[in-house]
Amino acid sequence: MTHFIKQWKFPVLLLTGIGISGLGDFIYLVAINLLVLEMTGSAAAVAGLWVVGPITSILINGWSGSIIDRSNKRKIMIITDIVRAIAVAAIPLLPSIWAIYAMLFIISIAKSFFNPTSTTYITAMIPKEQRKTFNSFNSFISSGAFIIGPAIAGVLFMIGSIEMAIYLNAASFLVSAVIIAFLPSIDANQGQTTQRLQLKSLVDDWKVVIGFGKKEAFVMTVYSCFLVFNIFALALDSQEVVFSRQIIGLSEVEYSLLVSITGIGYTAGAFLVVVISRFLSIRHLIGIGLVMLATGYFIYSLSSSFVLAAFGFTILGFFNAFSNTGFTTFYQNNVPLEIMGRVTSIVSVLQSIVSVVFLLFIGLMSDVLPMRYTIVTLSAISVVLANYVYILVIQPKKSSYFVEGTGVEAK
Repeated sequence: MTHFIKQWKFPVLLLTGIGISGLGDFIYLVAINLLVLEMTGSAAAVAGLWVVGPITSILINGWSGSIIDRSNKRKIMIITDIVRAIAVAAIPLLPSIWAIYAMLFIISIAKSFFNPTSTTYITAMIPKEQRKTFNSFNSFISSGAFIIGPAIAGVLFMIGSIEMAIYLNAASFLVSAVIIAFLPSIDANQGQTTQRLQLKSLVDDWKVVIGFGKKEAFVMTVYSCFLVFNIFALALDSQEVVFSRQIIGLSEVEYSLLVSITGIGYTAGAFLVVVISRFLSIRHLIGIGLVMLATGYFIYSLSSSFVLAAFGFTILGFFNAFSNTGFTTFYQNNVPLEIMGRVTSIVSVLQSIVSVVFLLFIGLMSDVLPMRYTIVTLSAISVVLANYVYILVIQPKKSSYFVEGTGVEAK
C-alpha cells in the first residue's frame, strides 16, 4: 500500500489539477460561444472564435517547442496558467468582438506553450507501464468536467449570467497553477529556466523533427490522420452551437443539457476504459474509438430533434474516451521524450494552417449554404477517415508500435 501511494501520489495530484482546469474550460466553452452569438448573431463570428487558436499556433508553435524542450516544464505550465487566468477574467470587460478576439489571441499563446509542455511533462513523470492507466483515468476525470461544466453553465445562465461562467473559468486556471506548483520538476537543469536560442538552433530543430518523421513514417502517418480527424471534429464543433440553436431549434438550457448528455456518455466510456483498459490493446482503443466517434457525429448531423441529437452525442461522447486514451498512449510510447515538445509544436503548425483555412471556409459556407448540408458532408468524410485509420493500425506487421510497458501487446 505504501508503495502504491508513493507511486501514484504525484499522478493523482496532476489529475486533480487537470480536472479542475478542465471543469472551467467546459463552462467557458459554452459561455464564450453563447456570448459571441448573442453579440453578433453570426455563424461566421462564432467560427472566428475557433480560428484564433490555429492562427496563434501558426505564429508560435514553429519555435515554442524549441523553448519547451530546453526549459523547466513545470514553470512554463504555472506561468501559462496564470496568464490564462488573467486574460479570461478580462473578457467580460471588453467592449467589442474584436477586443475579445485579441484577448483570445493572448490566451491561445499561453495554450500553445501549455499543451505540448504538459504532454512532455506527463510522459516524463509517468512510467511507460502506467501510461495507459493514467490516460484512462485522465479521460474519466475530463469526462466528469464534461458533464459538470456545461451543467454549471446552464445553472449560471438561469440564475446568474454568462459573465459569471467566464470568471469561474479564470479561477480554475489559478487553482490549477497552485496544484502544479506542488508537483516535482522533471528537468535536470532545474536552476536554468531557458537555454539561449539562436536561429540556427531553430533550423536544426526543424531538421530533427523532419528526420524523425522520415524514420518513423508509420508513427507520423497515424499522428497525421488523427490530427486531420481533429480538424474535421473542430469544424463540426465550431458550428455546434449555431446548428443546435438555429437548425435543430434548441434553447440555451437545452443546448447546455445536450453537451452534458455528451459528457454522460463520455463518463460511461471513460469509466469502462478504466475498468477494461488492461484487456484492450492500444490499437483497438484507437480504431474502434475513432470509428464510433465519427458515427456519433454523423447521427448528430442528421438529427432534427433533441432526442436524436442526444443519441448521437451519447455515442460520440462514449467512444471519445477510447480514442483519446489509445492515441495519447501510442504517441507517448513512440515519440522520444527529448524531442517531444518540438514534434508536438512543429507538426501542429501544419495542422493549424489547414485548420484556419478550413474553419473560415466552413463558417462562410454555413452563412451562404444550408448548414445541414455542410454538417452532414463533414461528418460523412469523418466516418471514411476513421475507418481508414482503423485499417491502418490493425495491421499485424505494425504490432511493435503498440507494445506496452510489459513488453507484450495487450490483447
